[in-house]
Amino acid sequence: MAYQLYRNTTLGNSLQESLDELIQTQQITPQLALQVLLQFDKAINTALANRVRNRVNFRGSLNTYRFCDNVWTFVLNDVEFREVTDLVKVDKVKIVACDGKSESMQNKLDKW
Repeated sequence: MAYQLYRNTTLGNSLQESLDELIQTQQITPQLALQVLLQFDKAINTALANRVRNRVNFRGSLNTYRFCDNVWTFVLNDVEFREVTDLVKVDKVKIVACDGKSESMQNKLDKW
């Protein structure tokens, strides 16, 4: 099962709004809309895991952190993001980090 974190992005929200409209006009069933969202979850997680090669360094003051259900959540203050020559400063940022390993890969690792 893929994480559903990216449903709350601009792309994910637009997809959900479009699917809702198609359901309301009875052009698709709610079951088909759910299948589309599940495929979106898989596709976005796979694309980010395999296609993104950029690296960004960041530094800030840790405000809070939490680890629950295999998900880390960090809130940082006065954060600087650096990518080669670019620098971006923000007052506050929340980072949510999930295990990126697939279940089949995790099962193989567990057997070792």
